[in-house]
Amino acid sequence: MDVATKLLIIDDNEEILSSLNRYLSRKGYQVVLATNGLTALKQLEAANYDFDLVITDLVMPNISGVAITTILKKHNPRMPIIAITGYGEQPGSLAKEANADIVMDKPFKLNEIETMIQKLLKHTK
Repeated sequence: MDVATKLLIIDDNEEILSSLNRYLSRKGYQVVLATNGLTALKQLEAANYDFDLVITDLVMPNISGVAITTILKKHNPRMPIIAITGYGEQPGSLAKEANADIVMDKPFKLNEIETMIQKLLKHTK
């Protein structure tokens, strides 16, 4: 794996952010965190949308993960996006419409999300 693989993780749940950050950082990924969609958009703009992959929660206050996915895909249609949700069918189907590459239901196992990250990164390299 490329040590410089840069991930942006967006979730309003601090516990999920913390778990993903610890796990993926230990696996050698460079992780940037955002606790809401607005912060994520600012980080994306500041980094000139230069992330290898984005993981976003779908249901968040202000700017949803569905909106983030739509905006990201407009800027970079090839950007791999994993959408995560604890709210079942509707947010998941919206994420698919917004072209999220993978939709995962919470709770998920950390090794499962890493498998999805590797799978998506293989297809974009």
